[in-house]
Amino acid sequence: MIYVVATLTVKPETRAELIAAAKTCIGITRKEKGCVLYDLHESTTDPARFVFVEQWETMEDLMAHGGNEHMKPWRKVVKECMSAPTKIEIITPAKVEVR
Repeated sequence: MIYVVATLTVKPETRAELIAAAKTCIGITRKEKGCVLYDLHESTTDPARFVFVEQWETMEDLMAHGGNEHMKPWRKVVKECMSAPTKIEIITPAKVEVR
């Protein structure tokens, strides 16, 4: 499994625009091959901060997601709404033995 944590910080006046565009993006992305989880969360301490949490079956599925056509309008909205660069972390489960 591949997980993605993407943190976005938006200009306060563009918050509603980002949420509206995210609804469309989320709906389409959840139907993509290999998408297990694709959710948007909002900070409880900073109304301008959002976090996408994603789970993909394989790295290939994640890479295909990035090239899908519906990502073009989403990236345009994100570019207009952001007040700082998006921070993206790609993570995998740690191999920890629990007894």
